[in-house]
Amino acid sequence: MKTLLLKDNEQDIIKAAEILKAGGLVGMPTETVYGLAANALNPNAVANIFKAKGRPMDNPLIVHISSFEDIKKFGLASEIPAKAKLLAENFWPGPLTVILKKGSIIPDEVSAGLDTVAIRYPSHKIANKLIKAADLPLAAPSANLSGSPSPTTAQHVVNDLNGKIDAVIDGGTSDVGLESTVITLAQNPPKLLRPGGVTLEMLENVIGKVLVDNAVLNKLEDNVTPASPGMKYKHYAPKANVIILKAGDNAFIDFINLNKSQEVAAICYDEDMEKLNVKTFSLGKKGDSAKHAHNLFEILREIDVNKNIKTVYSRCPEIKGVGMAVYNRLIRAAGFEVKDLEKL
Repeated sequence: MKTLLLKDNEQDIIKAAEILKAGGLVGMPTETVYGLAANALNPNAVANIFKAKGRPMDNPLIVHISSFEDIKKFGLASEIPAKAKLLAENFWPGPLTVILKKGSIIPDEVSAGLDTVAIRYPSHKIANKLIKAADLPLAAPSANLSGSPSPTTAQHVVNDLNGKIDAVIDGGTSDVGLESTVITLAQNPPKLLRPGGVTLEMLENVIGKVLVDNAVLNKLEDNVTPASPGMKYKHYAPKANVIILKAGDNAFIDFINLNKSQEVAAICYDEDMEKLNVKTFSLGKKGDSAKHAHNLFEILREIDVNKNIKTVYSRCPEIKGVGMAVYNRLIRAAGFEVKDLEKL
């Protein structure tokens, strides 16, 4: 299979839509990360997403739509609670995924056999053009090989999936840089399953109390079926071993400089860089969680370019606001390996 590299023009959008209607796979830009899209109502097309990515079949997918009305139009959910409408009014289109009780039209391949479906209305103009041109709900996880850092450029998609998918549309660099927030309304009170650009605090300001799933900040038990993408497996990981350091500014710097070598690198803040005696990858200025989110996956991919790096020590983000989302991705990239220097 030859993977076509398409552009943001009417002709190429129509070409991509025709590929999707025929059961093919298209890498599409969104404001979060690039997604690997297929017709969400075609079980065979959805199964090919898992095949192309090497993704475990028990990991559910998110269905992308181009209007709130699409939920009813396509019969995606068996019920639409009032809180879903409130969330849509405040955060759609945008980086928020809402889990609802699924409609009978949703294939098990999309929901991983669960009785729920994850739905998102992205704000990226190309994603919306493509969904409307195809006139289909699109199942789309991140367009990368399973377990590797999510793609934030079309080139990342090509690097991972060239020859395995039909096409990718180049829409530049993703704005947010981390996947969408996921909240389930299939229980009461609602529960946050994956943090993202729409924060816990923002959600609670709109719909009141929101629980936080234990797997947001900890490893999901092996015998538990994930209710949302990105909950269960080691994820987003470069080939180097990532270790998160819980430490103050000086302790972080001292620890790395004491363990320096050609095989060691650091994911740090701008303020740390001149003080460290190893290869550095800066998330941005300390406290700028939105910038950290934007930069994280690019950094994790850049680490792989430096093949001599075997161990990467990372700053531990502040676990609130968007920082919770950065920490959620980092602990999965680290395989949940966290070293607490404050307790040593």
